[in-house]
Amino acid sequence: MGKTVADWHARAQAARFDGRSVVDGQRRDGASGETFDKHSPIDGRRLGAVVRGREADVDAAVRSARAAFEDRRWCGLAPAVRKKVLQRFAAKILEAKDELALLETLDMGKPIAHALAVDVPATARTIAWYAEAIDKVYDEIAPTGANALALITREPMGVVGTIVPWNYPMIMAAWKLGPALATGNSVVLKPSEKSPFTALRLAELATEAGLPPGVFNVVPGYGHEAGEALALHMDVDAVGFTGSTRVGRKMLEYAGRSNLKRVFNELGGKSAFVVFPDFENLPRAAETLAGSIFFNQGESCNAPSRVLVHDSIADEFVRLVAAQTPAYQPGDPLDDRTVMGALVDEGQLRTVIGYIEAGSSEGARLVAGGQRARSDTGGFYVQPTVFDGVANDMKIAREEIFGPVVSVIRFKDEAEAVALANQSNYGLQASVWSDNINRAHRVARSLRAGTVHVNQYDEDDITVPFGGYKQSGNGRDKSLHAFDKYTELKTTWLRIEP
Repeated sequence: MGKTVADWHARAQAARFDGRSVVDGQRRDGASGETFDKHSPIDGRRLGAVVRGREADVDAAVRSARAAFEDRRWCGLAPAVRKKVLQRFAAKILEAKDELALLETLDMGKPIAHALAVDVPATARTIAWYAEAIDKVYDEIAPTGANALALITREPMGVVGTIVPWNYPMIMAAWKLGPALATGNSVVLKPSEKSPFTALRLAELATEAGLPPGVFNVVPGYGHEAGEALALHMDVDAVGFTGSTRVGRKMLEYAGRSNLKRVFNELGGKSAFVVFPDFENLPRAAETLAGSIFFNQGESCNAPSRVLVHDSIADEFVRLVAAQTPAYQPGDPLDDRTVMGALVDEGQLRTVIGYIEAGSSEGARLVAGGQRARSDTGGFYVQPTVFDGVANDMKIAREEIFGPVVSVIRFKDEAEAVALANQSNYGLQASVWSDNINRAHRVARSLRAGTVHVNQYDEDDITVPFGGYKQSGNGRDKSLHAFDKYTELKTTWLRIEP
């Protein structure tokens, strides 16, 4: 029997939050003794104190990770052995499903139903998939001449720093932990200060599953302190970062200022959702759009926030999208009937409201929403919002809002649609809606994006890569391609004497 709203609220009241770092398999206070308070965006309640990690804390974690790598307590194990440990880790995540889902919901405001159905299972699936891949990936022998044997082997990089955002804290961590750990690296994870608790609990579950001490460390703290220290550290070999393009630039700068460590950035997006008049099932397109842009409160880097619609169907399509908004009004995130929860904090609420005001002031027509909601709760909620009459050079069409805001841009023909879609600094995802198979393929090939969906949006699987073109980043999370980020290629050349 499922839990009621009262059950979840009771569990939330009884929950205890441990904000100490996890270093060398143990919970630790910060070196300075400093902490910061973490409050829930649901209602403003104080969740607990979190270590304010600084350079000394990051250094201790990196030293622990380096020691674990150098003595080969993890990378020296047979692939089949590492596989079993990571499979147990995935199983532990599923066993702790309710606990992790509650932490995620209280920490960043997403509906408990989504945390249970999406975030926890996806995290476990990612770890399990990379566990299973460990002993399925082979090295190579180059086709050299008869007098030589050239071996091409993958080796772990060493110490990998991972810095993850607050919108999908567990999933984003798993996308990096899975391939990094599977290939034998040691990891230091810096979660967002806005959502630290599930990352810390994951480190404990990994230790319980048998991951050796020092192989997976977590240091919470602010980006400009703990995150910067990790990215600048001279003994970190690579950084996997997911976050804003602004901070992604800093990651590259930090690499240049330190040891030229590899940097893999998965950054922002302003994904185009392109609807042609030959797509007959407009209600399905509108439902899909609403389900994607309003999911996770619009706090998704791949959210289809830029909707390009042909003039001849634009009025009807805007009406259909606006008709979806009543179903996405913000509700209590601890009610399993809620489909849209709270924005992560007051700062993000101000940001989203600021973009809505900018859209109106620049001349876009507000069709639905546009207001703060549930302010009496003490939480940070905003209505699902739809703008029509948006020009591609408006702020709401150019910049990533990270909130439940749709900008509808009208086009006259296919060439204009492609041009408008590509007139963006970002290139993470896109979508084409057409019943003409030639047009669908033609436009998909023309769009500069890492993933192009056709007649759907955001269908997903761990087997396909995720990442973008242009200022949406470099490298790919997910799939076997993620191994490229956390391994070095070594050529061993043997001369064979006649």
